[in-house]
Amino acid sequence: MTVLKRYCLFICGIFFMALGIALIIQSFLGTSPISSVPYILSFRYPITLGGFTFIVNMLFIIGQIFILRRQFQYIQFLQIPMTLIFSCFIDLAMLLFSLIQPENYLFKLLLLFIGCALLGLGVTLQVIGNVVMMSGEGLVNAIAMQWKFNFGYTKIAFDVSLVIIALTLSLIYFGEIRGIREGTVISAFLVGSMVRVYLPRLSYPDEHGNLIFCLPFFKKRLNVK
Repeated sequence: MTVLKRYCLFICGIFFMALGIALIIQSFLGTSPISSVPYILSFRYPITLGGFTFIVNMLFIIGQIFILRRQFQYIQFLQIPMTLIFSCFIDLAMLLFSLIQPENYLFKLLLLFIGCALLGLGVTLQVIGNVVMMSGEGLVNAIAMQWKFNFGYTKIAFDVSLVIIALTLSLIYFGEIRGIREGTVISAFLVGSMVRVYLPRLSYPDEHGNLIFCLPFFKKRLNVK
């Protein structure tokens, strides 16, 4: 794929991620771990979820620079405009889904699973696009690189830490737990599983090992696995 196509695919991934996060929130069963801190802050201060998403992700980028120092690659500064686009998409998605007010628990679960599916699709498209890391994953990668930790385990620890911080802020601000529910736990496990399902069905490696985006129907016609 050309660089332009990869960036377009990456931005499409950001859009689907925003849709997924917004739909998970509108299920009223919690939020995804990566959005838990901005979500709690948006309850307390007059700034949108997208606005706090941008602020928190800027802190993630500063953390990467502090940890990696001279090893921080300049191309990773593209995380800043990508995060800005992502934040705008989140506010747009929250507006689009604002009229959804589920009362039935089964309907809430359905919205949660659809949201996880969209979030997983967004992550998959970003992986295939492979142009730059989002700042959360960038910070996880920086920690794993600097201290020689396993990326997967570091990602789990990072997500758990975000949820703990969100829970602490909720208790400090409101004296109760808000925005963190069973949906947060479900999304933490389900999104990764969705990515593992999507990735082999929406891509195939070229001769250099780079992933090429391809819909399942066209994969059959091209006779690729």
